[in-house]
Amino acid sequence: MKRLSILILFLLFFISCDKNPKTGGRQKIAIIVSTLNNPWFVFLAQTASKQAESLGYEAKIFDSQNNTAIETDNFENAIAAGYSAILLNPTDANGSIVNVNKAKASGVPVFCMDREVNSSSGPTSQILSDSYSGSVNLGKYFVKQTNKKGKYVEILGLVSDNNTWNRSKGFHSVVDYYPGLEMVAQQSADFDRNKGLEVMESILHAHPDIVGVFCGNDAMAMGAYQALVAAGKADKVKVIGFDGAEDAIQGVRDGKILATAMQFPKVIAETAAKYANEYLKGKRDFPKKIQVDVEMVHIKNIADYTAYGKKTKL
Repeated sequence: MKRLSILILFLLFFISCDKNPKTGGRQKIAIIVSTLNNPWFVFLAQTASKQAESLGYEAKIFDSQNNTAIETDNFENAIAAGYSAILLNPTDANGSIVNVNKAKASGVPVFCMDREVNSSSGPTSQILSDSYSGSVNLGKYFVKQTNKKGKYVEILGLVSDNNTWNRSKGFHSVVDYYPGLEMVAQQSADFDRNKGLEVMESILHAHPDIVGVFCGNDAMAMGAYQALVAAGKADKVKVIGFDGAEDAIQGVRDGKILATAMQFPKVIAETAAKYANEYLKGKRDFPKKIQVDVEMVHIKNIADYTAYGKKTKL
């Protein structure tokens, strides 16, 4: 009986070791994203997961639902479950720092994707889009397409996200030099399509004579376009987005959206996964922050682009 008990304990120990990513079996990488209620982030998460698995890791996607408290739970669960690295799309530039530091203290490296945290010591590396420069180009195109005059509005993303302000600042660094262009409203819609629709509806009641709307992402741009269609103003107001999402690319193709900025989530996600792999194999020297170029997409070059990237040349 005693020998049987010892045998059972040995088997249980063997099984637990086999499931532990640090002592046996495949190591695990967690992909924690701000929200899966946006196709762009779904693509980012799925690409990161696919790349991690192709490198030999087990991968799992965690949805923070744009809530820092849920993100905290996701971090705690990932750390407790023995994940070896975290690929993070943060919910909040400041609010997410504590979670990143908690992972670091537990020996789990964090690689930020697309959104950054305001910490140079917490993340191992941050792979971001050059939102400012991308919006500078959108601003130049907007000025040209509006003939440098008219009232316009801006729909901001999450006010706690640095991308929101980088895009806004890039756009205004150009447009504010033209006195004939007047911004009559600036409101946040949290990067959400439905909120973009609601905000645009509200703005149109107060400012029915606008000529354009600059949106901090494509989801809000499509929501704004829906509101313009309902108000019978879709052919009078030029809509600009940012992301390169599938519906916005089709919108540019169909003449519904004036332009968008193509981010490259595949590059961002795959780089983050590759960095995690290199870290887990012993490398420690990574760039603290890299910026991936952003390209403007409009009707004259739409043939070169597809959803979330450029078309592959044969």
